[in-house]
Amino acid sequence: MNHLLIFLIPWKDLNMLLMKIITKYVYELLEKDCNLKKISIPVDATESEPKSFIFMSEDALTNPQKLMVLIHGSGVVRAGQWARRLIINEDLDSGTQIPFIKRAMDEGYGVIVLNPNENYIEVEKPKIHVQSSSDSSDEPAEKRERKDKVSKETKKRRDFYEKYRNPQREKEMMQLYIRENGSPEEHAIYVWDHFIAQSAAENVFFVAHSYGGLAFVELMIQREADVKSKVTAVALTDSVHNVWHQEAGKTIREWMRENCCNWVSSSEPLDTSVESMLPDCPRVSAGTDRHELTSWKSFPSIFKFFTEASEAKTSSLKPALTRRSHRIKHEEL
Repeated sequence: MNHLLIFLIPWKDLNMLLMKIITKYVYELLEKDCNLKKISIPVDATESEPKSFIFMSEDALTNPQKLMVLIHGSGVVRAGQWARRLIINEDLDSGTQIPFIKRAMDEGYGVIVLNPNENYIEVEKPKIHVQSSSDSSDEPAEKRERKDKVSKETKKRRDFYEKYRNPQREKEMMQLYIRENGSPEEHAIYVWDHFIAQSAAENVFFVAHSYGGLAFVELMIQREADVKSKVTAVALTDSVHNVWHQEAGKTIREWMRENCCNWVSSSEPLDTSVESMLPDCPRVSAGTDRHELTSWKSFPSIFKFFTEASEAKTSSLKPALTRRSHRIKHEEL
């Protein structure tokens, strides 16, 4: 009858179990298939405090030429994932960052994979034990022990009954936030300060999906001079950033226009220019109208964009000129 127990498990719990299995499997692929190292953060964490982690290639901090940083969006996804829906219903190539990691390493990039949604750990809330009034009574010890035993057995039966009468009921949990990594924005700044800024790479490139784009813009606001001096180009995929709401200054908006490109969900062919109401980076079609697919569909264009940006920097040309000529060529075709 064990195979029938699955029908007693609530759908919510089954979904959580599936998510944990996927996350663990992707983590294993990052370490075994992509040869990335799992790095615990905060770097100076005590043994007892909550911790998170990121993944890095062996040469992430020592590669003198190129470093690629990957940031996924918000929600249930974790390091190495773009969209669990794609992992479940499509394949690992479209749903994970693994193709980006492997190609980046093949092309000589160091790689850092951020984990911006791992902001806290959950622990069971400690129960407050109320001292029984019988302890202070004049009842004989034997009688008090008998009453306590009956009380415990009654509570055990009640909890057992409640578990099956109301399977959705959960233990009362509390969240312990990870120091300096309590939000995606904090996490991006922390990894920048302790890893990316310390790397030897002359050219740093970001790929940021959805809320990851907002986290990058916040990083720019907080570390503008450092980002400008180290980052060569940024590929956003259907980013939800907003330069007005985030109060990005004029100099940041100007830098983004020259060094960023946002591949957005659109029914237009890949790389077709898409108009924007915001005065920030250029927007082009990702070749799909599905938000979760924008990273995968723009995959080849992103690497071409990075190559052109690197070459433009070497030849002292602006990346924006290179992007414009690329789009003209695409439209002519």
